Amino acid sequence: MEGIGKLFSAFRAAASGLSAERARVDVIARNVANAQTTKTPEGGPYRRRVVRFEPILERMADGRVETRGVRVAGVEPDTKTPFQRVFDPTHPDADAQGFVAMPNVNAALEMADLITAMRAYEANSVIQETFVQMAERALRSVS
Repeated sequence: MEGIGKLFSAFRAAASGLSAERARVDVIARNVANAQTTKTPEGGPYRRRVVRFEPILERMADGRVETRGVRVAGVEPDTKTPFQRVFDPTHPDADAQGFVAMPNVNAALEMADLITAMRAYEANSVIQETFVQMAERALRSVS
């Protein structure tokens, strides 16, 4: 019975990975969509967001702690990357010197993050597909 529990545990871990990577893709899409937003309701240009993951931990009966998956711990603003300053005196948000503060969104970085998120999503999807195939084979062998 323990083997079945571990098998389902792997399925749940893969499902948590799918959910977490989907959230990361959504945040990346929001970043790209706001790459030119120079004025937000909070004031100033759009600030890139990043997803922070954390493990899902479970304490076992014998005191060990096992990882059961991953979840989104939060979506936080990227405060380390500075805003770009672009000279455009005709822009409505230009300062007195003619510079506009642009979002700290780098399209190349967002695309690299998107590729990484999609690969991780695909890997978790393959794990789930493999689980289903193994379960189907096991059911066929029993009947």
